[in-house]
Amino acid sequence: MRLDALAGNEALKRQLSAQEAGRGLSHAYLISGSAGSGKRTLARLLAAAFVCSGSGAVPCGACPGCRKVLGGIHPDVITIGDDGKGITVAQSRQIRADAYVRPNEAPRKVYIIQNAQTMNASAQNALLKLLEEGPAYAAFLLLTDNPAALLPTVRSRCEGLALSPVPRAEAEAWLIRRFPGKEPEEIRNAAAGCGGLLGRAVERLEGAQGDGAAAEAARILVALLAKGDELALAAYCVSLEKWDREALAALLDHSVALLRDALAFQAGAGQNVGPEERETARQAAELSRKTLLESAGVLEALRDAAEFHVGAGHLCGALSAGLGQAGG
Repeated sequence: MRLDALAGNEALKRQLSAQEAGRGLSHAYLISGSAGSGKRTLARLLAAAFVCSGSGAVPCGACPGCRKVLGGIHPDVITIGDDGKGITVAQSRQIRADAYVRPNEAPRKVYIIQNAQTMNASAQNALLKLLEEGPAYAAFLLLTDNPAALLPTVRSRCEGLALSPVPRAEAEAWLIRRFPGKEPEEIRNAAAGCGGLLGRAVERLEGAQGDGAAAEAARILVALLAKGDELALAAYCVSLEKWDREALAALLDHSVALLRDALAFQAGAGQNVGPEERETARQAAELSRKTLLESAGVLEALRDAAEFHVGAGHLCGALSAGLGQAGG
């Protein structure tokens, strides 16, 4: 198989290549790994392999099927669970009904179920029979960062593919190929700081408003709050106006978590705080308990407001004013 787009994970790639050349790919895979580990990349490659019509190794990347999958427009590759909401039993039943409708143009019909861990027991049970004895042309790719959250009966009907962090040297080489215009030092720093999870490095180098960027922005925000510099805090809040509401909501979630970590430090439980958050939380712990609680209240209220289509500019203005008042 042609799996070069997936960095690292050589043993897993050899396993899949041997399967494809031998008995063929499985009808159901459970792809697991931390955020940024390459789950979506692997799912796209497998989906392309299922519908590929080229000659030689699959996915060829050049046939109409491959191009449509990689462009996200193939009618026989259906993605579920990419909207940030939990997957409901109604969605599982819809998948079950749709799976018995034959493919539009490809020999296979592929369902990419992202965030599979958000399915409750009823939603998972609704898929069981389909995973066990669905139509021969149907294939299922379940993506999760927590396979233990899935029922044993679901896990047993899927072949597991666990992604691993990429070694630093290989991560750096991959990033150089992906970002030929970036400065070497910027590439090295991204490779060193991603923990082997290339999705995080890509977010950093692209300046994307993903979860990694939201976590970093939250650390900056809370550090500024801890310093008590209202002007710097206000300026930083204004700079966030270019972010969309979903990204701001993620930033607010991370910020609340950091303030809770600061409260844990004050309670003598700082050893339970993660290594990436520890220094920022320790700094914030110098604030009074009242300030931490009031600041967390401001952030939580704005997080709720983000759900009601409040504009990013209004959110950032309220963030600046609210934190300034809480810290005063």
